[in-house]
Amino acid sequence: MGSWTDMKGFTLQVLTGRWLMLFASFLMMAGAGASYSFGLYSNDIKSSLGYTQTTLNLISFFKDLGANIGIISGLINEITPPWVVLSIGAAFNFFGYFMIWLAVTKKIAKPQVWHMCMYITMGANSHTFINTGALVTCVKNFPRSRGLLLGLLEGYIGLSAAVIAQIYHAFYGDDTKSFTLFVAWLPSTLSLIFLRTIRIMPVIPSKNDRNVLHKFFFISLGLAMFLLVIIIVEQQVDFTQSEYAGSAAVVVFLLFLPLAVVVAEEQNIWRNNRLTSTAEYIDSSGQNQLSIISSPVPLVLTNDDKKVSCWNWNHIFSPPQIGNDYTILQAVFSIEMLALFLTTLCGLGGMLTMMDNLGQIGTALGYSLGSVTTFVSLTSIWCYLGEVMVGMLSEIFVTKYKCSRPLMFTLTLLLSCIGHLLIAFNVPNGLYAAAIIIGFCFGGQWPLIFSVTSEIFGLKHCSTLNNIGVMACPLGSYLLNVRVTGFLYDKEAEKQLKALGLKRKIGEGLNCSGGQCYKLPFIIITGATMLGVLFSLVLVLRTRKFYSSDIYKKFKDETKAAEYETVVARNPIGLEKSSEKLEVET
Repeated sequence: MGSWTDMKGFTLQVLTGRWLMLFASFLMMAGAGASYSFGLYSNDIKSSLGYTQTTLNLISFFKDLGANIGIISGLINEITPPWVVLSIGAAFNFFGYFMIWLAVTKKIAKPQVWHMCMYITMGANSHTFINTGALVTCVKNFPRSRGLLLGLLEGYIGLSAAVIAQIYHAFYGDDTKSFTLFVAWLPSTLSLIFLRTIRIMPVIPSKNDRNVLHKFFFISLGLAMFLLVIIIVEQQVDFTQSEYAGSAAVVVFLLFLPLAVVVAEEQNIWRNNRLTSTAEYIDSSGQNQLSIISSPVPLVLTNDDKKVSCWNWNHIFSPPQIGNDYTILQAVFSIEMLALFLTTLCGLGGMLTMMDNLGQIGTALGYSLGSVTTFVSLTSIWCYLGEVMVGMLSEIFVTKYKCSRPLMFTLTLLLSCIGHLLIAFNVPNGLYAAAIIIGFCFGGQWPLIFSVTSEIFGLKHCSTLNNIGVMACPLGSYLLNVRVTGFLYDKEAEKQLKALGLKRKIGEGLNCSGGQCYKLPFIIITGATMLGVLFSLVLVLRTRKFYSSDIYKKFKDETKAAEYETVVARNPIGLEKSSEKLEVET
């Protein structure tokens, strides 16, 4: 009877623990990459509906708009529990991509362009609800080791395009038109399954947290390496659907392998709690003075006991010191937010343009359709590596060397310029290298954006402020993708048709061929990225004093204070000895 009670209690601990919550977040992130997979289904949209490149780029802009306008999900998350945000995201995801599938497969009448823009905006916007509900909740539950944690979470999003591609082929083979149906039901199902698992919990700091996160990192790295190998093999061998099913089975196994780490960690916590449920402190005379029943101590994250409206108009231009909790308006009107916004606009705008046009770039430069799938998967895998490596390295540089995290913005933007120039000058086989470089840099930006935002402006309103910062992405995508790349592509395509003495038929797609199609657009994108480098340096200079200090000091102090107060309340007799012990342990 006792063992059955223990098993029931342990199972309940696993199901309600914060490690299972983190594992559920990993799965949800791994399924939320439809916006990163646009290159897989963009050609179907273009050919089935007879769009020009400008029209297709307009649709991709609305995809980017939906994927990055998360202010609504952020505000909802300010006043509701995470399950509300996740439910809305599941509904948006299914409706948006299901309607695209109906249009591409011609199961409904050809929709107007604005209909397609609305559908893809809703589908992509669902990812902001998933990100806000899961990612922001994880940051609040694990406020320390933020760079590594965000790198892992964003890393699974980066891998999602490759993960979804493998599992998709197992279900549908090479039927690319069914891809949007697959991404309609899979992420929605995952969100509904874990609705009540994702929630804010009392923060219980542990020295073992970082070790557990490292285990998750190595498992995710194994998943990335397997995906890379299987992509190379698929380039050499034509896979049957059953062989795709075999590779998908390995992918699913690696996705669920972190669950073993979750169970093992909860087992350690369960064992330690049982051993230390009654801790006796003996004074020098050998007499028992205290019996402490261990219990989680919530960590207070706010710096001010007063409840201040997040939209408070008072002191807008007199914000607190960097690192303390800003109100939303204080953050919006700060120089730091402006510098972050402009850096994101110039830097991510160009990278999004490359990723959204990857299918058409490969076709224009003479690569095979199979190579296009490889480019998308390579970008996905290196996006993951960028997210976890930049997240981890920035954490090391910040904690050990007091190096400014925004400086990583500067370095990744400079590196991305190499990828843009490889495309601009059509270097032989350069698109492979460009997919790797830009995928890595694009992935590396996301943990930096979320980490910098939560560190500079505080955790109190990070769900809203994170989404305000990334609003620059769709604006940059519109300027560089639609107004520059799409316009110049169509102009070059019309010039080629005119040179051949041909005219474009009504309802026929407009296609360009050769290195000239993307030369000028990506030279312009390189220049815009260099402008982003200058804005990032402004952010580096504005935050250098903050990052030269211990940015996690307040969390350590609050943890120590909470533990000290617990001892004072429970051990008034042995206060001095207990406090000395706490100081040593802390």
